[in-house]
Formats: sequence, structure tokens, C-alpha cells
Amino acid sequence: MSLLTGNSHSLSEEELDEYSDGTVKLRNSNIELMDQDILYHLALGSESHDLQEMFGDVKFVCMGGTPKRMENFAHFIMNEIGYKLPAGTQLQDISAYSYRYSMYKVGPVLCVSHGMGTPSVSILMHEMIKLMYHAKCKDPVFIRIGTCGGVGVEGGTVIITEDALDGQLRNSHEFTILGETIHRPAKLDKKLARELKALATADDPYDTIIGKTLCTNDFYEGQGRLDGAFCEFSENDKMAYLEKLRDNGVVNIEMESTIFAALTHHAGIKAAVVCVALLNRLNGDQVNAPKEVMHEWQQRPQILVARYIRKVLSHNGQLKSLFGHQGSIKSPRRFKLVQQESQAHE
Repeated sequence: MSLLTGNSHSLSEEELDEYSDGTVKLRNSNIELMDQDILYHLALGSESHDLQEMFGDVKFVCMGGTPKRMENFAHFIMNEIGYKLPAGTQLQDISAYSYRYSMYKVGPVLCVSHGMGTPSVSILMHEMIKLMYHAKCKDPVFIRIGTCGGVGVEGGTVIITEDALDGQLRNSHEFTILGETIHRPAKLDKKLARELKALATADDPYDTIIGKTLCTNDFYEGQGRLDGAFCEFSENDKMAYLEKLRDNGVVNIEMESTIFAALTHHAGIKAAVVCVALLNRLNGDQVNAPKEVMHEWQQRPQILVARYIRKVLSHNGQLKSLFGHQGSIKSPRRFKLVQQESQAHE
């Protein structure tokens, strides 16, 4: 069946049965015919590296925009789950030779930077889903940890996405494939969203809410900002648009959620998006909170996600000192080729 059918369907019962053993399946028969699958932007390969040895124990894939944020999260989650590195070692950026994304492995948790905007996330998601497939990971949970602008929501509020909407308020992501336009449902796991919300406590000095997220293709005009290099609408136009969003249940705006939701759903992977608002867009456009305040705010989604990971590991009897592998080179020659290929087009 061709995927180019105008509107892509949700998984059928027959298709869902394929995922019953928990492993990630690919909707691409070409992969099996390839001598090696090079995960080009991660500087990994299915024959140059022993991906099952390296990543087979991964249960959580946590993604965020910048390499530094995910490096900080890797150190944070290491303390939270009691992960112990082998003596004399330190956390390593597994994808350092790609010069594009950063990846840190902390026991069963992968911490990966995804860059900014849907194209960057799309590239990473294809390769992360294939990585889960090659590593034979079972029931991985993908969580995007990010920042956003609030709509009627004050800065510092933690927002868990219920539905990811595109610029036309559709709960889907639009793709152009072989010149044809298709839409894939941008569905996130609502049970996971509720589980995350339940881990917010009365002692938290901030609110944690669930709501709809608008995903745009642009930070400025696409989000109705007045402070870009171009603006051909009035402040009244902007405010009317933001009020329309609020009337439709939108509580925040960012630039990654629809592609993240569409690709995880298409792969049958449970996923969630947890962001912190950096400002209330009803009060302005520019992010002007002090740096130290912003730093503390950005830790808030990480704290919530860490609570979830701790809860799952504790329930499974895995919350203890963990010893992991930083890497496993299966073929030095192929590894060098993958490394050179990733460096070739910096």
C-alpha cells in the first residue's frame, strides 16, 4: 500500500499486533536489503557498531533542543537514578563525530539534542527510531523536554502536551513526499501525559498543566510576533489570533511537537512532550527573564521527567546502581568509514 494516499491512516489492529512483543518495527522493507544502515547524523552504523550491545537496554529517549541542555540533563538523571560510571570514566558524547547532534547514554536513558524546528527533529527522529530497531529495544518511551511560549500561561509553568496542533489547528503533521502532500496524525500518549501530570506535587513552587500545543514553522511571523525582521500585521491582529488559540484550548506555542508526535505515533512508540513556558505571549513577545531565572525554569520539566523515570524503574525493580557501556565497536574499519562519512559534510 502506498503511503501517498492524501491522509495517512492510524495504526490498524492488525498493524498494532506487530508491536505486541515491544520491539520497534520499521515501515520500510528496504532497510533489510542494505549491507549496512549508516545513521549518518548520529555517527553510528548497524555494522560498524554493535548497536544492540550499546543500546539494547534503553527504555527512555529524552530529547531537547541544545547539546548543553541534554548534557546537563544526562548528569542530572545520572544522580536521580543512581547510575554509576565505571571507575576512571566520564560521560561521553556518543555522536560527537557527527558535529550535528549530541547523545549521552545514562544506563537505560538516552539524552539527545534535536536542534530547533521540525526539519531538524525529523532527521533525528528517523535515525533514533532506526536505532531503536537495530538495538532491539523493547517498549522505549520518547519524551521531548523543551521550552515554549505560554498562551495565557505565565512564565515558569510546566506544560504537558495533550494534542499537538499545526499552524491551521489540525492535529496532524503535513509532509510532502514525492511531490504529494500527506498528513500523519500527531498523536501523543494521553495516558503517559496523565501519569506525568500526576507526578506534580503541591510542594512544587509552580503550576504543571495539560493542554494543547501549537507547533509552528517559524519563531517570528509564524507565532504572531511583532519583533521580527518583517511584520505585516497589527498588534490587534496578533492579539485576536492569540485569543483564538486560547479559545481552541491552546496553552503554549513551540516548533517541534507535531513532527515528534507524528513520527512516534507512526512508529508505534509511546511519547510525550513536556515544556516550560518562558513568557506569557499575551503580555509580550520578547523573552527577557533574567538568565538565572531561565536556568531554573528549564530545570522544571527535567525534574518532572526524572520523577517519571524513577517511578518506572522503581516499579520494575531497576532503581539501583547501574553499570552501562559507553560504546562497542564491532568493526573498526567500518567504524572509521562511518566517522569519515559523518565528518565529510560539516
